[in-house]
Amino acid sequence: MNIVGNLMLRNLRLFFRDRMGVFFSLLSALILFLLYTLFLGSTQIDDLQQSFPGATRDDVKGFVDTWMFAGIVGITSITTGLGALNVFVEDSSSGRFRDFMVSPIRREQLILGYLSSAGVVALIMTTVVLIISLAYLYLVDGISFSAGQIATVYGFLALSCLAFAALSSFAVSFVRTAGAYSALSTIVGTILGFLAGAYIPVGALPEGVRTVVSALPFMQAALPIRQEMTADSLQVLAADQPAAATELEEIFGITASVGDWAVTNTYVVFILAAMTVVFTLLAAVQIRRRIA
Repeated sequence: MNIVGNLMLRNLRLFFRDRMGVFFSLLSALILFLLYTLFLGSTQIDDLQQSFPGATRDDVKGFVDTWMFAGIVGITSITTGLGALNVFVEDSSSGRFRDFMVSPIRREQLILGYLSSAGVVALIMTTVVLIISLAYLYLVDGISFSAGQIATVYGFLALSCLAFAALSSFAVSFVRTAGAYSALSTIVGTILGFLAGAYIPVGALPEGVRTVVSALPFMQAALPIRQEMTADSLQVLAADQPAAATELEEIFGITASVGDWAVTNTYVVFILAAMTVVFTLLAAVQIRRRIA
C-alpha cells in the first residue's frame, strides 16, 4: 500500500502543478456560475416573482441561488475526476509506462495509483467548491444550513465523486493521445450541464428529452443535493402553496421521474455504488491491457 500511496501522491502533485488543467476541470462549474450570475439568474428570478407575487425578491433569489449552487457542486463532483486523469494520458503517450514496468512496481499497484488519485482529486476539488458555495450563500443571501444538511450533501457528493471518477477512468482508458483527451474533456464539459439539468431546468425541456435526462445518472446524482440545498429556500418561497412547491420541484429537477416511476434517493445510492464497483473493475481490466 505504501507504493500505491506514493503513486497516488505523485499523480496528485502532477495534477495540481498543472494550473490550467485544474482550471479546465472546473470549467463547467464556472460556466454555470457565470451564466446565472450574468444572464439567466435575473430571468429566472423575474419569472418566479410573477408566479409568487407574495414572495420578496430576496426569497426568490435565495431559491434560485441554492438551486444553482447545488448544480455547481454536483457538476464539480463529475468533471474533476476526469480532469485528474490527464496524468494517466500523459504517462501513456510519453511512454512512462515502460519506465514503471522496469521498476519494482506491480501492475495492480500502478492501476490503483491512477484510480485512487482520480477519486481523491474529485473529493478535494468538490470539497473546496462546496465550501465556497456555502460561504457565498451565507454572505450574499443570508442562507445557512444545519450540520445534518451539510453532512447529507457531502455524503452524496463523496459517493458521486467516486462513481464518476470510476466512470471517467474507464472512458479515459481507451484514450491514447493528449488531443483525444482534450476532445473528450471538451465534449463532456459542454453537454454535462444539460444532462445534469443544471444549465436549463428540466421542466423547460421537451417531454421526451426530459425523460431521457431523468433516466441518466448525471441528473439522478444531483437530485439529493438539490433536495437538501433548496429545502429551506423552497419552503420560504412557497410556504402556503404546497401544490406550487411540488411543481417547482419537478420543473427545477429537485425531483425526477421516468414515466410513472419516481427516482428515489435509495435508488441514487444504489446506482452510484454500482457504478463505483463496476467501472472500477472495468477500468482496471482495460488499464492492465494498456500497460501489459
